[in-house]
Amino acid sequence: MHLHFLGICGTFMGSLAILAREMGFRVSGSDQQVYPPMSDQLAAAGIEIHQGFDYNPADWQPDLVVVGNVMSRGTPCVEALLNSSLPYTSGPQWLHDHLLRGSIGEPRWVLAVAGTHGKTTTASMLAWLLEAAGMQPGFLIGGVPGNFAVSARLGGSPFFVVEADEYDTAFFDKRSKFVHYAPRTLILNNLEFDHADIFPDLAAIQKQFHHLVRLVPSQGRIIYPQADTALQEVLGQGCWSEQETLGQQVGDWTAVKLNPQASAFAVFLQGEKLGEVCWSLTGDHNLYNALAALAAARHAGVQPAQALAALAEFKGVKRRMENKGEVRGIQVFDDFAHHPTAIAMTLEGIRPSCPGRLLAVIEPRSNTMKLGSLKGRLAASVAAADKVFWFEGKGMGWSPATLGKGDSFTDLGELCRSLVAEARSGDYLVLMSNGSFGGLHERLLTALAEKDSA
Repeated sequence: MHLHFLGICGTFMGSLAILAREMGFRVSGSDQQVYPPMSDQLAAAGIEIHQGFDYNPADWQPDLVVVGNVMSRGTPCVEALLNSSLPYTSGPQWLHDHLLRGSIGEPRWVLAVAGTHGKTTTASMLAWLLEAAGMQPGFLIGGVPGNFAVSARLGGSPFFVVEADEYDTAFFDKRSKFVHYAPRTLILNNLEFDHADIFPDLAAIQKQFHHLVRLVPSQGRIIYPQADTALQEVLGQGCWSEQETLGQQVGDWTAVKLNPQASAFAVFLQGEKLGEVCWSLTGDHNLYNALAALAAARHAGVQPAQALAALAEFKGVKRRMENKGEVRGIQVFDDFAHHPTAIAMTLEGIRPSCPGRLLAVIEPRSNTMKLGSLKGRLAASVAAADKVFWFEGKGMGWSPATLGKGDSFTDLGELCRSLVAEARSGDYLVLMSNGSFGGLHERLLTALAEKDSA
């Protein structure tokens, strides 16, 4: 059977295509923006990609077209699809029908990770804890976990970890993607307003989250931070499943930091100390991610002591504070931060470890950022940085220059030259974008090396 994916290079659709290829399907696809790491994974899987959307999917003669949520009416290949007799479905629906509840054997024990922030890191952690316990989980994650080097695999057991995104499913299905996943274990990391291009307010997002809560069986389990008011309101609308809460002071699962960076902490379950964790990650946000992963792994049968030991071997996720290189004592990091809260958490987490200055380089690229819905919070989000550099890319509805915080650029070359002139030994340069940032990471490292050799 031949599947053709529209929007194949998105983190979800690309991972899904890799799973389909692993299941034995012939897979092809198309996209407009093709860049690593997803493009590398697709090429390694032998998946043929068409660049652009100005074509007829019927020319590929597929048996089924899987439509990504990046596709919209008016796009030439979408119009051609609708005018043809080709059957089509959404990515999340295909995942449910053919893998989670479908034709490859017994239904999966789905462990879903939802929330505004931390989904990719927490899902990666959880998959690793199950793997370290010998449970051979399958997974589909919107990033590349360092412990696996791929974003998706079928696995060798019923356990399947999925990053559960609240974004809409497809142009013909406006429900959130996660309502298709039917989880037995559900992590709700946090909840605040995001995706201003599809949700008018927080209440609209909370409605989708409650749809998800309604799908968890009574013997399933929902894990969430006790102090998150927005999630309390969601669960207050009705919850029929087991619950476990997280917190630093109050909750079923709690943690005590052993150093300011939170790179070492003690873990407690209902007041009983389970052990300590020393790992390479930093920041309170990752501490909460770890508690959530530990709780979910325990629900699936992993002993806490075994899971605590495995956390020390967790290698992080590509594009989540990923160190891209060092030149004459200047370190360049890549981070996916796409929201003021994520920016603040990342910078505050790395600040205690930075031996020199912390320079934040930010491209407000997500749809919510471009619309300016959260721009009032951006200036405060970079408080931990010593200097801030903004890049105003295409499609921005406002200019970061109006923030009155840092320097703003519209030319990537000029931004790179300014960073090279500014940086000195001991500095951390944290580049933040949910896209490729025009290859700025590589350009910057090359330019720094050339300056050093001059």
